[in-house]
Amino acid sequence: MRGTRPFGRAADWARLLRVSATASVPGDALAGAAASGHRPNRGTLLAAGASLCLYEAGMALNDYSDREIDAVERPGRPLPSGRIAPAAALTASVVLTAAGLRLAAAAGRPALLTATALAGTVWAYDLRLKHTAFGPAGMAAARALDLVLGAAATAGNARGAGAGRCAGTVASSAGLLGAHTFAVTAVSRHETLGAPTTVPLAALGATTAVACATGRTGRIPAVFAAAYAAAAARPLAHAALNPSPQLLQRAVGGGIRATIPLQAALAARAARPGSAAALLALLPLARRLSRKVSPT
Repeated sequence: MRGTRPFGRAADWARLLRVSATASVPGDALAGAAASGHRPNRGTLLAAGASLCLYEAGMALNDYSDREIDAVERPGRPLPSGRIAPAAALTASVVLTAAGLRLAAAAGRPALLTATALAGTVWAYDLRLKHTAFGPAGMAAARALDLVLGAAATAGNARGAGAGRCAGTVASSAGLLGAHTFAVTAVSRHETLGAPTTVPLAALGATTAVACATGRTGRIPAVFAAAYAAAAARPLAHAALNPSPQLLQRAVGGGIRATIPLQAALAARAARPGSAAALLALLPLARRLSRKVSPT
């Protein structure tokens, strides 16, 4: 790769780190806080910061581990094109992982243990699981753990006598978020070569089931769940009609953005409509950013 710039330009790093997808990350901490039965607090902020660091570490590591494949399938990406050196991407992954764990440690021991499991899942996915049958499950586990991180950090920094909700509420929310992530990841595995119609159709069925399970607890959660269903369903339906690489990529991008209204629905489901409304306000920002930098 001639002409490699070890440190690259800001625009190259924005592409490498998929900055347009970062709007979907803080909501994991807020949804986890809601599921824990506590109001957002210092721990929630620390968890959100840790999540962002670990997410971006995964993005850099993803392109580092895929650099040879991308040289054939996506030569315009920052690493195969030589705009950023592979060593710089790997170093960024290590530094961001360490920063994420440090932020989680500041939120308490349970948060640090959860973040450690999350970091291990991220590295295992990027370096090993991604190109195996366990890839979607690995990505789903990472998103689910991210929500659990928000719950653990928030509960560990809560004041007062409130006991919070049982672990079952946190597990249920994490499971729904993980199911959505599994569906989107399954589609993403085909975004460069195309897929059978059954792939986006199965994802469409899964996201519909997630929306129904999230919205059935009340009128307010149902409104947010409907927003999630609309955001996820349209690009998946288009991909089902024409499962070409271009439409599959759009479906994956739409699925990533649909994470935001799902997080809002989960917060509303846990009786935190204020957090839900704040999260839903991030969706226009995510759409604008995706027009500048692809989230996939």
